[in-house]
Amino acid sequence: MILAVDMGNTHIVMGGISSDGSISKVMRMETNMRKTEYEYAADIRPILAFAGIDEREIEGVIISSVVPPLTATLQNALRLITGLDALIVGAGVKTGLNIAIDDPGTIAADLVVTAVAAKNEYALPCIIIDLGTATTVTVVNEKGSYIGGAIMPGVGLSLGALTQGTSLLPTVEIAPPQKTIATNTIDSMKSGIIFGSAGALDGILDRYEEVLGKDISIVATGGLATTVCPHCRHEIRIDNDLLMKGLKVIWDRNQARRH
Repeated sequence: MILAVDMGNTHIVMGGISSDGSISKVMRMETNMRKTEYEYAADIRPILAFAGIDEREIEGVIISSVVPPLTATLQNALRLITGLDALIVGAGVKTGLNIAIDDPGTIAADLVVTAVAAKNEYALPCIIIDLGTATTVTVVNEKGSYIGGAIMPGVGLSLGALTQGTSLLPTVEIAPPQKTIATNTIDSMKSGIIFGSAGALDGILDRYEEVLGKDISIVATGGLATTVCPHCRHEIRIDNDLLMKGLKVIWDRNQARRH
């Protein structure tokens, strides 16, 4: 089993992946900038135990991170637990993905990983939506090259800005409203955040279709994919294991060089 880890700005997602690619467990914990490697190790170890993952069965570790100040901290924490040096997705790691943007060195690791998974799993061209702290919409073209995309504030960030910037609006759950045309403040906020997010995605997808053509696959991942994407007018497949799948592909590509 390998332990695949994705460190985002809000959460760290961990998954145990067997040699045949099956994902046995997916676990989440908070990303905390203040914790040391020992504190992370102390938090991760019981989470693995709760998930039924035996540390002794972990044969490798791979990390994708968009929080550079914490990458080494997390790597050291996992070394304390497993005794293994993690493979970090970044420069020098083989992905099999041609990155055809202005400066390939600026692309975030998670965007590379989801693009690798989409190239491996879905018909091309493929549009990948990731609804995390930020919402990203990225494209792998018919040749299997990552050609760019769009980044906008995530659903949670948008809602947080709305409630923090107003005196009378309360904090609400990110969930669909009871009515399309809402008749109370809570549902009005839910309507705005859910249908507004879905409409923004549809608008971007419409423009991408004008460039790529209609015969494209669209896949969505991230914590809020199942909440927002069903309200989009495009056909979107939800794959919450997309990051884990991409990390497994990248792990396998780099094994010959590591041994």
